[in-house]
Amino acid sequence: MIHIKKFAFNPFQVNTYVLYDETGECAIIDPACYEKHEKKELETFIRDNKLKPVSQLFTHCHIDHMLGSRFVSKTFKTKPLTHEDSLTFLENAKEYGKVFGFDVDKPVMPDQFIGDGDVVRFGKQELQVIHTPGHAAGSLCYYHPREGFVIVGDVLFQGGIGRTDLPTGDHDLLIKSILEKLLKLPDETTVYPGHGPETDIKTERSGNPFLTGIY
Repeated sequence: MIHIKKFAFNPFQVNTYVLYDETGECAIIDPACYEKHEKKELETFIRDNKLKPVSQLFTHCHIDHMLGSRFVSKTFKTKPLTHEDSLTFLENAKEYGKVFGFDVDKPVMPDQFIGDGDVVRFGKQELQVIHTPGHAAGSLCYYHPREGFVIVGDVLFQGGIGRTDLPTGDHDLLIKSILEKLLKLPDETTVYPGHGPETDIKTERSGNPFLTGIY
């Protein structure tokens, strides 16, 4: 059985997820911890539960979602996995951070990239990688069909969708990603977004005002 622990980190209240099972292996998705107490909270949870991080995953590489990446890389000896199209955000992380008032070091760079159709494994679990550009280049979602959930970053929210007015944003492409990749998942699939509360595919298909009349 898989367990999902959610933290809300930094002034943007980014949802950082720790996924783990009975083996103790875990994946950290969107390590957004910035303040010392946030880093301590994440580290304490992992240590107290005797977890072993084996994957550090990004849904996308906007600076608010990756503020704790270097900390996670150094503390748990894991390099991030992301889509190749996210590389520009990683390379310019320090500059992007300054725009929003964050003092950040350049993150540890990936050794490899992942994309649509790939599978990320940890413990006894498998996450299917879904490429969903539109909010940001290289946006990825992580789908667990057996447990019936998908972690979507800023692609889809409860009653909303990701903004597309930032660099590499594209409204039409975002809608296409949601319609063709996410709304075709089973109705009961739980959606874990990058900010705010969980929802499900059925609710968003039928009631999301940005999608009503389109699907």
